[in-house]
Amino acid sequence: MAVIEAEHLSKRFGKKVLAVDDVSFSIQPGTITGFLGPNGAGKTTTLRMIVDLVRPTGGSVRVLGGRYRDLARPTTRVGALLDASGFHPGRSGANALRVVAASAGISYDRVDAALEMVELEGAARRAVKGYSTGMKQRLALAAALLGDPEVLLLDEPANGLDPEGIRWLRTFLRARAAEGRTVLVSSHVLAEVEQTVDDILIISKARLLAQGPISELTRTAQPVVRVRSPQAEKLEGLLIARGAAVNRLHDALAIRGPGSAEVGEVALAGGVVLHELLTEQPSLEDLFLQIAGTRREP
Repeated sequence: MAVIEAEHLSKRFGKKVLAVDDVSFSIQPGTITGFLGPNGAGKTTTLRMIVDLVRPTGGSVRVLGGRYRDLARPTTRVGALLDASGFHPGRSGANALRVVAASAGISYDRVDAALEMVELEGAARRAVKGYSTGMKQRLALAAALLGDPEVLLLDEPANGLDPEGIRWLRTFLRARAAEGRTVLVSSHVLAEVEQTVDDILIISKARLLAQGPISELTRTAQPVVRVRSPQAEKLEGLLIARGAAVNRLHDALAIRGPGSAEVGEVALAGGVVLHELLTEQPSLEDLFLQIAGTRREP
């Protein structure tokens, strides 16, 4: 049975803003699913509908077989990190978690255990106002873990984490999945989750564009020709004129459409110097750009 299942889920705010448009997906137990898309794509609204913080305009979403509001002691079944700024700045980290535990009917014994899990036990007595952004993210994650839940919903949990913290988060999430728990983690920074997730959901402009195992989706995606040139801007224009999709960053181009031989011929005909030309299997970011049809400006 799917742990989370959405059917034709939609949410409209007022008459003009369609935040989520007819989204359907299912998430299997014991997996880490990356919920991927740019800022404003509808990820946060979808996560909030799962835990009944936002009421759908249409469709439905079930978690652990029913509506979140109907679960007995839901915070012990589903842990959610949706906002890391909700703690009183004057309270210590431990005291802030005790407030959360008391409101959810969770034993205070879980506070120390949760702080240890996120490696914040050394800062437990410090006021939250003295925490860095990354520490506040870890504290919010500790709050989600208080009930020892079998499902974790995490909205941009890597925000504010340094590279070491991001590596720690990857290891932490994999350990939760190894225990049989299910994780749904949203992110707009695709490279951060590529090495972590099993499955992906790709959303853009409120609509779900793709879902499935990351290995299968990247394997069937169109190969990418990568070029490095001191005349990258000129080559980009020549390729776009021939109908290629081009993503540029400084002197490097990622090209979808023509093969490496055709790119080399275009460069030669245009008098463009190439320092590097190769074909690669697409990364998760390349896959997203292909599916979403997004061209990133330099």
